[in-house]
Amino acid sequence: MKILNFLALLLILIGALNWGLWGFFQFDLVAWLAKGNTNGTARFIYSVVGLAGVWGLGFLSKCKAICGCSSNQNNSGSGCCK
Repeated sequence: MKILNFLALLLILIGALNWGLWGFFQFDLVAWLAKGNTNGTARFIYSVVGLAGVWGLGFLSKCKAICGCSSNQNNSGSGCCK
């Protein structure tokens, strides 16, 4: 399961990089690598990155380090530390 989470995170970062490149430079890395954004290869990459994002939603709520929670804090607080 750790490998699947790692791969999902890696794909999410690739997707974020692609969106950042598009936002700053209007350059689509996936389309460039796949020689177009509508062919099967590009659509597969976009789909896999999208599925990784959906998978990432599941383990995001389990990551207490993001919201600053630690094991020595009182877990009766608000937010994700409940």
